[in-house]
Amino acid sequence: MTTQTPTPRKPGRPPKVPREQYDTRELLVRCGTEILTEQGFSATGIDMILKRVGVPKGSFYHYFASKDAYGRALLDNYADYFARKLDRWLLDESMSPLERVLAFSEDAQVGMAKYEFKRGCLVGNLGQEITVLPEGYREAIEAVFLSWQQRLSTCLKAAQTAGDIPKGANCDELAAFFWIGWEGAVLRARLLRNAQPMRTFVSGFLKTAFFSC
Repeated sequence: MTTQTPTPRKPGRPPKVPREQYDTRELLVRCGTEILTEQGFSATGIDMILKRVGVPKGSFYHYFASKDAYGRALLDNYADYFARKLDRWLLDESMSPLERVLAFSEDAQVGMAKYEFKRGCLVGNLGQEITVLPEGYREAIEAVFLSWQQRLSTCLKAAQTAGDIPKGANCDELAAFFWIGWEGAVLRARLLRNAQPMRTFVSGFLKTAFFSC
């Protein structure tokens, strides 16, 4: 009986391990999401992402029919991630409703500082280049913003019930106002590379909510 001696592996080269289908797709989505929080969709090349992840172009098109389809997947992924983040803060009953808004803001400031203010909001970044994005992005981006507004409006209505903001305040309008201003504050924070614009905006928003009627 003879035994077969395994072929020695070349030093420094890891053995090939089959990559599960969902792992490859997840890597592509995660990498693209990170890049799109830093730069625009139009300026992001597929080759850049493939090189960073180590995936051949043929594999990319196995998961995504086009760059446009890939962009929509990144938008959906970020929207889901951010919705969970909002729920974590805005539904936290250990704090008062307005404290939740402030806590969300402070967490966002810490996150931006962690990445040296290079990363912003993927949805906001896409919104800034809406005129060059494919058909359908406008409606998808607006739907994400409306989802965020609904979550914040619910939190503000809880603040209204608690007597922290006037009964006559229009919480839906306040929530819309918040996200319009918040995206501008994030943009300014990236420009200045510090969180002061975000702190300034939230402080002004809370004062507006308190005195609204």
